Amino acid sequence: MTATDTLPIAPPQRRRAVDADRRQAGAGWLMSAPALALMLTILIAPVLLAVVLSFTDYALGNPGFNWVGLENYERIFTRPTYAKMLGATFTYVLTVVPLSVGLGLGAALLIQSLSRGAGVYKAIYFLPVMATLLAMTIVWQLMLHPSIGVVNRGLEWVCAQPALEGLFSLSFLGLAPESTWFGRVCSQGTPLWLGDRDYAIWVVCFIGIWQGFGFNMVLYLAGLTGVSRDLYAAAEMDGARSGWERFRLVTWPALGPTTVFVVTITCIRAFQAFDTVEALFSPGGGPGKSAYVMMFAIYEKGVTQNLVGLGAAITVLFLVFVMILTLIQRWFTERKVHYA
Repeated sequence: MTATDTLPIAPPQRRRAVDADRRQAGAGWLMSAPALALMLTILIAPVLLAVVLSFTDYALGNPGFNWVGLENYERIFTRPTYAKMLGATFTYVLTVVPLSVGLGLGAALLIQSLSRGAGVYKAIYFLPVMATLLAMTIVWQLMLHPSIGVVNRGLEWVCAQPALEGLFSLSFLGLAPESTWFGRVCSQGTPLWLGDRDYAIWVVCFIGIWQGFGFNMVLYLAGLTGVSRDLYAAAEMDGARSGWERFRLVTWPALGPTTVFVVTITCIRAFQAFDTVEALFSPGGGPGKSAYVMMFAIYEKGVTQNLVGLGAAITVLFLVFVMILTLIQRWFTERKVHYA
């Protein structure tokens, strides 16, 4: 008797089942192959190509390129222009994300509490989301014009009214007019919103908040519809009778999954800010590059100046920042997420 004679032989039924599983698995891979190929071509391959190009001095039209190692990244972290880029980017993200998320949640709660006219307010708040951001940026550019803009004309009119000037400059509190922003505006003249480095990035942040919080409002309205009314009844039986207590004990924990999604999407969209800066401050990225955000830097270096290697390095840095911020946000938020 040989060794092979002692091996157990699989029954025909088991062998047929194994063959069927293999055919099913092969069919599954065959059917998913187009989607996998598309994902590899559209998502993974460009990222890998950007990583490779970030270590070169490649430029479009050149017959070849040189490997420069970490030189592009060294330029990003050592030159003042890119320090301004990082500062403007994180100023925008840290300003737009919490305010647009908070305003979106507040608008959703207010609309949900209305018995009539909720649809009108939904349309009004969601209008900036539906409008083309580039077109709306041009409108804001006209509104913020230093001489004919409605914002500065309105400030001039308020400054011409002694009662309103005293109210907004807080002079009734005993403060000197020059010690407040509004008092300085009335005494020194209206600001150059788009021509002053102290205001440029904050104008971009304001437009980003105005354009983004309506989208967050819609997401929170969808999340509020999933909060069970029984939870409010149970909380009221336990003594939670005020609106703040119901929000703190029921609404906010139940909106955990929605908040994770809203904050993640808002962070990614904030890092992708480009249209507003390009429309208001192209070329240059604002006075003193005060609004020189990362996406605009990628466009300027990689497209306008044809420094593809440097643009790829900024792109890789952009992807790393988005990934780190997303992972940190999800780690902190999902620890206390309540899934109904």
